[in-house]
Amino acid sequence: MPQVAWAEWVAAVQRGELVSFPTDTVPALAAQPEAGDRIYAAKERSSDKPLILMAASLASLRPYIQGSEAEWAEWSAIATQYWPGALTLVLPARDDLPPAINPQHTGTVGVRVPNHPLALHLLRHTGPLATTSANRSGTPPLETMAAIATHFPQVFTLSPAAEADFYRSRDLEPPAADQPQGSGQPSTVAQWQNPGWTLLRSGPISLPSP
Repeated sequence: MPQVAWAEWVAAVQRGELVSFPTDTVPALAAQPEAGDRIYAAKERSSDKPLILMAASLASLRPYIQGSEAEWAEWSAIATQYWPGALTLVLPARDDLPPAINPQHTGTVGVRVPNHPLALHLLRHTGPLATTSANRSGTPPLETMAAIATHFPQVFTLSPAAEADFYRSRDLEPPAADQPQGSGQPSTVAQWQNPGWTLLRSGPISLPSP
């Protein structure tokens, strides 16, 4: 796994390379939305399982989502209450959504803002990224950067020195590469079905009943 400095990591994203970073749930395997097919290939993932767009804010996801002003008000209220956090929202997708995110063209896209300082910092600089858990399809999510290095040697991550600089600049203790950097529990997934939400996967966050 190429362990690189901050500028090299961002450059790798811009080239469409596969990258990985920690989140509040499990580490993400990520790429530019237009390069999502590389994630499917690396994971040996079925095309009927869409990728999730992860971003630093709901506003930055707007180019990928379509909805009325009333719907945006509903989504913004949920985002304000639960984001950043372990909640994935499945929302109506724009017709020009990059096909590599959702090869089955379901008309929806999953979106999330993670509650992790390093993930948010990276996403503020890259914009939304297509993401999924870092594991081969059908196997448990990898929880440490050391495990990702073993299973995905082609994936770019920040070097230990770059990570340490980031955490220490915020008076945080850098986590060890062989230690889990998230909860290990996948996010709650809820789909918008006007005028409310349908729970697709239970997780750490419980949405209020309609």
